[in-house]
Order: sequence, then structure tokens, then C-alpha cells
Amino acid sequence: MGRTRNPFRGLMDHMSEMTRMRQYAEGGGPEDQRRTHATAWVPTADIFAKGDDLVIRCELAGVEQDDVEVSLSGGVLIIDGQRRGEPEDVSYYARERYYGHFRRSMHLPEGIDGDRISADFQNGLLEVTVQGGADHPEPERIQIGS
Repeated sequence: MGRTRNPFRGLMDHMSEMTRMRQYAEGGGPEDQRRTHATAWVPTADIFAKGDDLVIRCELAGVEQDDVEVSLSGGVLIIDGQRRGEPEDVSYYARERYYGHFRRSMHLPEGIDGDRISADFQNGLLEVTVQGGADHPEPERIQIGS
């Protein structure tokens, strides 16, 4: 019996790397570092196939729709924005939420253009749909010669 190929393998590898980078960037806690584009907080996301479509749901609690931008560049989907309103002059007992700039980027299957992508934002949940993104061809296998 042959192994089932995961069509999102490259995407999942990228997500694992982003998780590793987020854990590295978080280090000793938010108060111990300055956040830059390289260490911006990374919102959590679910990625799944819905029929032939690829759906990306990104959790953006406390973020206003006007503070979110979705773009496509070189086959990479970029979700970029900012959570505003960090409380000032407070003493934290626990601090688990991040404020400020965030960025999430994901490689899409080859051949996807912006006309096939739509995005909706409701109740702090961004849903990006890539039409036909889950139904892409297998990679071309290259024979290795001796």
C-alpha cells in the first residue's frame, strides 16, 4: 500500500519553522526585548482543505479590520497588521497577549494569483480562501542519473 502524500507538506514545514522562530523571539518575555518586524508576534492559524479550496483562518482577537492587510508577493501570502491599545501605566500579574505589529507569511501552491484569493474578517477571525489551492498537481519527479 502506497503512502498518502500530504499536499500541504511544504506549507506545514514553513509553519513549523515560524513556530520555532516565534518561540525564539519570545525569549524571556515581552518586557525583556524590543519587538521588530523580525520578532513581531505571530498570530495562530488553522489551514485546511474545503473541497478544492485552501482555507487559512487566522486568529486576530482585538485587532481592527482596518489594521489588517493581506497581500500576495512571489507566491507568498502575507498577513500583516497591528494590535493597538496596549494598556499603559499598569502593573502586570500575567502578560500573555502581544500588542503592536504582527506578520504571518505562507507559501502558496505554484500558479496561484491574487484573483483566486478572497478574505473575510469577522469577530477577530480572518479567513482567507484560495480557490483551487488544495487541488494542485503533484510535484514533478526528476530521475537521478548515475
